[in-house]
Amino acid sequence: MPTVHVSVHIDPAVEDALDRYCRAHGVVRNHFVEEAIVDRLEELEDIQDLKRSRHEPAQPLEEVLAELAREGQS
Repeated sequence: MPTVHVSVHIDPAVEDALDRYCRAHGVVRNHFVEEAIVDRLEELEDIQDLKRSRHEPAQPLEEVLAELAREGQS
C-alpha cells in the first residue's frame, strides 16, 4: 500500500513518551501513530452514528419480542 508523509507539531514530552513506549513494546512509531489516527476516526464515526440513532423512533420491547417470535427467533 502506498503511503504519504504527514507532518505534525507535538509537545516534546508527548514525543518522548511515544518513543519510550514504542521502544519498550517493540512497536514501530509510524505504525503506532497510524493506528491511533484510525482508532480515533472510528471513534468519531461511532459517535456520529450514536447521535443519528438518537433521532430514530424507539420501538417498544413488546413489539420487538413479537416480531422475533413471528420470525421464529425467540
